[in-house]
Amino acid sequence: MKKTKIAPVKGKLGVLIPGLCGAISTTLIGGVEAVKAGEGKPIGSLTQMGRIRLGKRTENKNPMIKDFVPLADLDSLVFGGWDIFDENLYKSALKAGVLERTQIESLKEKFSAIRPMKAAFDRKYVKNITGPNVKKGRTKYDLALQLVEDIKAFKKANGLDRAVMVWCASTETYIPPNDVHTTIAKFEAGMKKNHPAISPSTLYAWAAIKCGVPFINGAPNLSCNIPALVDLAKKSGVPVAGSDYKTGQTLMKTIIAPGLKARALGINGWFSTNILGNRDGEVLDDPESFKTKEVSKLSVLDSILKPETYPDLYKDLYHKVTINYYPPRGDNKEGWDNIDLFGWLGYPMQLKVDFLCRDSILAAPLALDLVLFMDLAKRAGMGGTQEWLSFFFKSPMHAPEVYAENDLFVQLEKFENNLRHLMGENLITHLGVEYYK
Repeated sequence: MKKTKIAPVKGKLGVLIPGLCGAISTTLIGGVEAVKAGEGKPIGSLTQMGRIRLGKRTENKNPMIKDFVPLADLDSLVFGGWDIFDENLYKSALKAGVLERTQIESLKEKFSAIRPMKAAFDRKYVKNITGPNVKKGRTKYDLALQLVEDIKAFKKANGLDRAVMVWCASTETYIPPNDVHTTIAKFEAGMKKNHPAISPSTLYAWAAIKCGVPFINGAPNLSCNIPALVDLAKKSGVPVAGSDYKTGQTLMKTIIAPGLKARALGINGWFSTNILGNRDGEVLDDPESFKTKEVSKLSVLDSILKPETYPDLYKDLYHKVTINYYPPRGDNKEGWDNIDLFGWLGYPMQLKVDFLCRDSILAAPLALDLVLFMDLAKRAGMGGTQEWLSFFFKSPMHAPEVYAENDLFVQLEKFENNLRHLMGENLITHLGVEYYK
């Protein structure tokens, strides 16, 4: 196979984060600094700890992913971004309460030097929180142009060669696809008219693409996942990816559901509930923001189990998802699942899962990996939707003519084969018939 031409890694890579003062952002940045200082290991990060098999099993070639593909080094990352709260990262990390106090204190000097830019924010789209550090503009187009200037100024001030934008801010209220989303002409006209179907996250996505900066949607918002911005990204050679980091309960679903389907076991019902006490939980306590998250989480099982293809097993499956804001838990989320399944002759069984996870601890390595892989995609000339990164998302973006692939193991194979393809290595099918002829 022919190796893809990839621009070399050089200079600094900017990481621009809407939601800079939140739990995920402070955990990501603090974690990167801790790893660089040798004070922790980047557990959960494929770019830092993952390996990839090359060639036949008999060859025993399993290099580290970061040694196989040309990724930016952690020392080259420069963090910045926007937030509605006007406080430095030291104060933000203390409030988030994810990292240990002693670890935050060790990062005080570096954290104190990072402050957010004013955010493009409208409380109509995130109703349960507000803050003072907000941009002003007559139209949404004015706000988007201010974001463009922020990106340019940040790159210039820090001497950056490249940048990636990764959304770590809140889940917005549910917005169904609208005609204003269909073409870039309609979208830009809609920004100038303050169209209600254009939320702040789409302004960030537009600004990033206009600046040639890859955009990652870490929330279930529409954001970059509209035809107008996908087309603009493709024509501009800018990668876009999303949506919604695959962390706790949905991660478990994408592991368990493929296993039950592989054994042709039926499912009558799947009840999922969560308790969460961080800012994300507070935002999702609003029914309109929860609706956006619910649509993202509910879509997973249908795309894996395909009830229309397996009606005897999954046609009548009842899927229920709830999220409960419970402040005492903070970032330590509990995801509880009850699965009513059936086997031979229809005899019933149950499976119960109680995942006591740490939301930002699971999300931070995903955000890091996505930043580094999206920078790789940009240098490889891969514009538009990056479906090969579905592995990292709850509700992966995909071409309109195909369904979303949510089976974690199919996603992993797609992801690894894309890396092999980029580097001119043979794809792996796991057929293995040559060993038994």
